[in-house]
Amino acid sequence: MKISDSELEILRVIWAHNGRMMFSEIVDEIHALGFEWKNNTILTFLARLSEKKILDVQKKGRRNEYIALLTEKEYLEQETKDFVGKFYEGEVKGLIATLVENELISDKEIEDLKEYWRKNKE
Repeated sequence: MKISDSELEILRVIWAHNGRMMFSEIVDEIHALGFEWKNNTILTFLARLSEKKILDVQKKGRRNEYIALLTEKEYLEQETKDFVGKFYEGEVKGLIATLVENELISDKEIEDLKEYWRKNKE
């Protein structure tokens, strides 16, 4: 389920509003974020997300409401699994080694992860 960066921006807006928004609300929010996309461009992204079964579209009179069919958490879980599988052959240790070796994770973040691990192993 690959989505473009632009489609992800649309999804983030919808997720931030409990996973449901009317088209006009999406347009207002996208423009408030500084995107200068035309309405037809936004409609194209929404149509693609609907075709990919990531959004459902429900008619409310003559207007469309867009409903996320998966949560942000579910999307991130799937993307993370795909990433680790593709680049690290499913080995999370390789990902963590890359983060440590390239100083992309701080000592504090490592300690926070250790604490998280301890709490969630109980």
